[in-house]
Amino acid sequence: MNRILNEINLQIFGASHSHFIGGVLDGIPSGIQVNYQEIEKSVFSRKGGSSGTTSRIEADHITWLSGISDGYTNGLPIAFAIENKNLRKEDYKFRETPRPGHSDFTQLMKYGEYAELSGGGQSSGRMTIVLVIAGQISRHLIPSIQAVATIKEIGGEADYRELVEKTQLEGDSLGGIVECTIKNVPIGLGEPFFDSVESVMSHLLFSIPGVKGVEFGAGFASARMKGSEFNDKFIDITGKTFSNNSGGINGGITNGNDIVFRVAFRPPSSIQKPTETINLKIGEKVILEIGGRHDVSYVLRTPIIIESVSYLAIADLYLRAKIRKP
Repeated sequence: MNRILNEINLQIFGASHSHFIGGVLDGIPSGIQVNYQEIEKSVFSRKGGSSGTTSRIEADHITWLSGISDGYTNGLPIAFAIENKNLRKEDYKFRETPRPGHSDFTQLMKYGEYAELSGGGQSSGRMTIVLVIAGQISRHLIPSIQAVATIKEIGGEADYRELVEKTQLEGDSLGGIVECTIKNVPIGLGEPFFDSVESVMSHLLFSIPGVKGVEFGAGFASARMKGSEFNDKFIDITGKTFSNNSGGINGGITNGNDIVFRVAFRPPSSIQKPTETINLKIGEKVILEIGGRHDVSYVLRTPIIIESVSYLAIADLYLRAKIRKP
């Protein structure tokens, strides 16, 4: 089922090359001001068109269908749609020769002959526009919090611009790592076990196409530390700590320090270099030339997506905590 979260419920519809994509965001309380300019600015920042990103450019005009009256949420489900106009379905004829690394094969096995594969279907990064819109609405449930995501590296390089340009000329692609810090998070959000802050956030983060790893605080480096090195020593009675190896979370619950996490993206699978695949009709290996319009490094477009997902997750946890209060 294409919906997620608890107190807030987000459902997506459409696919990369369908006529419309969009979402239904339910559970947002009434009286939240919707900043249309802020949302449009956020949507613009995830667009392609710059060096190293896809040449597919969409207008991304948002049609608001329900849930907003005179610029404020009215408590009803917020439905919105974005029309896809720059379509080239002819670039995606991979039913017999699925692209390595893509979801062509798995979607064919799951949905059969009617599978929507154009542009990756619903597995496309195009769908993240829904996450951005939903997150930018949800952020206003807790006005104090601020999420800031930055690219730490692409292809293993912190200074990655020349590498991206070189890789683009080679017809190849690159992955990378994005780090996000969420400031001013209330203490006490999250549950001790299944719905820990890490669990809720990771569920959303792994819905972003291309994400292959998520770590909080010291993350995997903590496996090489001693307890005396890892433990965050308290500074004062508010819970502030000298270090932040736990990434602002203890026992699945926010502790008042910044939430810090990193997300690893794999390189995009669609590359200009010829690649080998299997022809499903004849059962033999063939050389595949993909073509089309694709990102050299999708990481370049992801900081706003990571920030928006952060707002969405924290807002859901906040509403749950608020409902539980006597």
